[in-house]
This record gives sequence, structure tokens and C-alpha cells, in this order.
Amino acid sequence: MTIATILATKGSEVVTLTTGHTVADAVKLLAERRIGAVPVMQGDQVAGIFSERDVIHCVAAHGAAGLDRSVGDAMTAPAITVTRNEAALGALTLMTRRRIRHLPVVEQGRLVGFVSIGDLVKYRIDKIEADAEALRNYIQAV
Repeated sequence: MTIATILATKGSEVVTLTTGHTVADAVKLLAERRIGAVPVMQGDQVAGIFSERDVIHCVAAHGAAGLDRSVGDAMTAPAITVTRNEAALGALTLMTRRRIRHLPVVEQGRLVGFVSIGDLVKYRIDKIEADAEALRNYIQAV
């Protein structure tokens, strides 16, 4: 299964920020949407990712004044990205190896989706359960 399959099941809406937003804006968005990260855009290009971890690092380094800093200053950049054709298992391996929890999906330089490690783990669990059910049905049929 590919990232495209996962995007087809979860939808293609992607919440984004721009590099000019403040960290306070980003915190509000993360809290309102109950999400852990968003891609940060500069024009129509993914410039980085802003996550809960970036909030912690920014506030630790700058105190409350960090909330007034730009997302562009606080984000993790460059973003590690995948394409829709990437195998879901390959993306999960990449995330595990790089210790990241979110991947922008980019095609021809444009953002087309965003997947989390939760999306990929759900896919793996669903696949394992489907395989187990198929095996049970096969054994019962024999």
C-alpha cells in the first residue's frame, strides 16, 4: 500500500501555517484542531514543519517572548517529505529512523497531503487484522 491509499481514506485537507505566523498563532491552531504539527509554507513550497516540540524548544530558549517569534524562526527545517508513491511501510521506517511523527506529501514541489505516524500505524494494524481474518477464513474453509 502506498501513501496515496492512506490519503484517499483520510482525506486531503491539510491545515498549514506560513513562515510569518507567530508561535502564538501556531499554538492556538494546534490546540483548536487538536493536532501535533502542521506544514509551514513559504508561497506554495513546504519550508518546514512546526510541531509541539518546536513550541517547547522556542519557549525554553526565549521564555514567554518566544510566543511572539515567527514560526519561520521556530520551525524544523528543512522538512523531510515523501511522495504519494512511497510505500506506507517505507514511510513508517523513515519516520522511525528519523524520529519524526509527521511527513508532508509533496508532488512536483506542491503539498498534496500530510500523514502522521498514527495514520501509518493504523494502516499497519488494519492490514494485519485483515490478513489474520483472511487466514482464519481460509483455515475454516479447509
